Amino acid sequence: MLATRTELLVKIGLGEDSFLELKEVRFAGTRIRGPEQDDLADELAAFANTRGGVLVLGVDDKTRAVIGIPLERLDAVEALVRQACEDSIKPALAPVIERLRLPDVAGIEQPVLRVETPRSLFVHQSPGGYFHRVGSSKRPIPPDQLARLFQVRSQSRVIRYDETPVIAAGLDDLDERLWRRFLPAQTYEAPEQLLSKLAMADRDERDGWHPTIAGVLLASRAPERFLPCAFIQAVAYQGHLPLPLAGSVYQRDARDITGPLDKQILETCDFVRKNMRVAAKKPPSGGREDLPQFDMLAIFEAVTNAVAHRDYSMAGSKVRLRMFDDRLEIYTPGLLVNTLSPESLPYRQASRNEAITSLLARCPVDGAEIRSHRSYFMDKRGEGVPIILARSEALSGKRPEYRLLDESELLLTIFAADIGLMGL
Repeated sequence: MLATRTELLVKIGLGEDSFLELKEVRFAGTRIRGPEQDDLADELAAFANTRGGVLVLGVDDKTRAVIGIPLERLDAVEALVRQACEDSIKPALAPVIERLRLPDVAGIEQPVLRVETPRSLFVHQSPGGYFHRVGSSKRPIPPDQLARLFQVRSQSRVIRYDETPVIAAGLDDLDERLWRRFLPAQTYEAPEQLLSKLAMADRDERDGWHPTIAGVLLASRAPERFLPCAFIQAVAYQGHLPLPLAGSVYQRDARDITGPLDKQILETCDFVRKNMRVAAKKPPSGGREDLPQFDMLAIFEAVTNAVAHRDYSMAGSKVRLRMFDDRLEIYTPGLLVNTLSPESLPYRQASRNEAITSLLARCPVDGAEIRSHRSYFMDKRGEGVPIILARSEALSGKRPEYRLLDESELLLTIFAADIGLMGL
């Protein structure tokens, strides 16, 4: 939407409408005096609740003149926009924020921020309430219309969040070698049609074809370019105390694991394998028997579940893996879907991200250790959680625990085997 410089300049010259909002950025010393964070939140939520739109910061809305933003203050203005989206809008928004230059009245190029908010599958509340865009202004949504909007958006989420287009990305941002691995050997249709059938691309009603969230996560070499928190943050600690009491705990290894989801899963398993302790003993039959702290198939299933079922709509949240001497913790953003509870996980299954889980079920595992148990990353038979529980308990003697934190994050704790008692 208004993606090119020419389109944007033409629209600015015509003034605000249902898809364009202009705001001058004012400063008092080094402090941003306007617009206020709550005002930005109201404007962006109104776009998301209607048909989407573009906010340009650094342009006077009355004269339509480009004022610009001092180059050294662009970071502060961008931070204000992010805070408005993440802290002042429920559920949070993740707009596309672009820095560019536009000519002022004297023809001098001035820095501005272009903030694009697509139409959302959710209904967003901002500090002023629930707003929608009517012409060039935001208006409160009348109660009867708000009720209908909740109903329509709820029904529309049959098209799931992972199937929504990523407007900032184009099909050329997908690696053909990555997305063709999900197809039968002989396929002759146009790439757009093939990607659409895989739910890896969709046609936006105004801007043409774009990758979906599922497409970016599994067919882009760097998904974090478009989905900044689509990575796994892995940290290994020396010690075993909880982090707030970590007087005797220090960090031994840390890594942000990026790339397509299947690569993230395997590299996270490598991180655990590298940082766990492995003892050995000689069985009566001879040879050597390894005694690891963690069962790697259980770790594989746990990490796969985390990236497959996390809530990618939660801006600022990422999958976090924490290793301690006595346990491993995996934090997955999002509530459990439908009526699932931590207690029902071993007995029931439900998926938040149907496109992602379907693609992972067609993605072959590259790795001999896991491949001997699993040919593809997911089996979709609901065996993952029982494997995690049974194999981990058999190794350590302690059953792993699932727990919801603050109604926004699922914590899985897998206890380490005491290898000192197992043979050393």
